[in-house]
Amino acid sequence: MTDLTFRDATADDVASVVDLVESAYRGESSRTGWTTEADLLQGRRTDAEGIAAVVAAPDSVLLLAHRDGDLVGCCELRRTGPVAYFGTFAVSPLAQGGGIGRTLLTRADAEAVARWGSDALEMTVIAQRADLIAWYERLGFRGTGERRPFPYGDDRFGIPQRDDLEFVVLRRPTAGTR
Repeated sequence: MTDLTFRDATADDVASVVDLVESAYRGESSRTGWTTEADLLQGRRTDAEGIAAVVAAPDSVLLLAHRDGDLVGCCELRRTGPVAYFGTFAVSPLAQGGGIGRTLLTRADAEAVARWGSDALEMTVIAQRADLIAWYERLGFRGTGERRPFPYGDDRFGIPQRDDLEFVVLRRPTAGTR
């Protein structure tokens, strides 16, 4: 695999990031990879306004991963005290399974420590995504026991295909504290 390069997203990257996130999680293209949510949620997963807000927000960064000049992954880091929120994590469905996600997560961990001295990464995952939760657990995340409600009725998060969705909160210590 060609080495990945990383950089912070700018306003010029918003449309490309939206396309990447949508391709990884929604619609038929997402079924090429293993991170699809297409059976749980229809509609959009994000939009230009949401991604632009992440890019512009203080104490946050949208980290991009490129391979051979192509955008292949992204993730959001947001400072929330000593813990950094990790989200908006996507890898192109055509590139999944090749180590890009693991490498991007490792880089995100190092960035959270370097930028803010974060002692942990925290994220939310739809509880019904057992395969995805298991992948994060293999990478050191553990459930905190906290559950958060799914925002039913807010189409910015998609159109639920079932009525029992909720989020679990996962956390792992950063490399700086392990």
